[in-house]
Amino acid sequence: MDHESMSWLLLLLELLLMLGMLEAKVPAVIVFGDSSVDSGNNNYIPTIARSNFQPYGRDFEGGKPTGRFCNGRIATDFVSEAFGIKPTVPAYLDPTYSIKDFATGVCFASAGTGFDNATSDVLSVIPLWKEVEYFKEYQRRLRGYLGNYRAKQIVNEALYMVSIGTNDFLENYFAFPGRSSQFTIEEYQSFLIEIAENFIQEIYRLGARKISIGGLPPMGCLPAERASNIKDGCACREDYNLVSRQFNSKLVALINKLNSQLKGIGLVLSDIYYTMLEAIEKPHLYGFETVEVGCCGTGIFEMGILCTKSNPLTCTDASKYIFWDAIHGTEKICSILADHLMRTSLAGFL
Repeated sequence: MDHESMSWLLLLLELLLMLGMLEAKVPAVIVFGDSSVDSGNNNYIPTIARSNFQPYGRDFEGGKPTGRFCNGRIATDFVSEAFGIKPTVPAYLDPTYSIKDFATGVCFASAGTGFDNATSDVLSVIPLWKEVEYFKEYQRRLRGYLGNYRAKQIVNEALYMVSIGTNDFLENYFAFPGRSSQFTIEEYQSFLIEIAENFIQEIYRLGARKISIGGLPPMGCLPAERASNIKDGCACREDYNLVSRQFNSKLVALINKLNSQLKGIGLVLSDIYYTMLEAIEKPHLYGFETVEVGCCGTGIFEMGILCTKSNPLTCTDASKYIFWDAIHGTEKICSILADHLMRTSLAGFL
């Protein structure tokens, strides 16, 4: 093919993409998990684990608190945008959205939940099995909207992002005597891995093929955990960080196992641990100034209902902070982590 013919072909491809006649490799981003990816589902259930009030969302479009535990957009929003789909992923329980909106991306995540049902009980939030039930209902609605063939196509080609597990340790195992009296920490990790395996097999059976499982962050460096580590001068809790690394290693083994067993699956670990740790240890590389505390209030205990608009201590520029509240990252770190994933674990789905 000569140069002129190639130029015409490229122009035609661009026109077809603009007209929507060629499908993107990933037509939708579908999200399961906890507050790291909840875009507002908890607004519609009876729980105190909410963030649909200011100052949450103050840097979101229109300064609107959406239920995201952040000052702005979260990582899954940035990933959706990077795939050329849309700039935000809507919450499934938000009645202002319809199946037309959800056809290109939907979030089933619930702040405060975990792999373990006992974790979701702590704050009366949506357990992971219920998130899967919502996914089944979504598929029925999608078939009604687009027909069986197109709905199946979207479900098979969508990118599934799963971010969950931190609460199982911080809200459950390390906080209450129940699970810690039943399991050693290694046994509890294996217990969670078994649940993760069943979950992945279930959404695979329902049509999911491109699946990203998020690794745990350096849990011991979250401001709430540092604040309780008084004996070490409020440094990162290395014992908690070790648990994160151990669990992430178990996830890698699970992913390798399922990739070899489940035909046609593309299962990846989206590992943010070392990127986040580098930002915490070398903040100047990323333009951060404050890493020990969150932006909201004192930054050492405020989150959810404790993070209020009236607190005079809340910072004025969240972009200088890694953490927005005592647990959750700012929009800036979410953007950095999403960019890291797009260049690593998610690059193969582009």
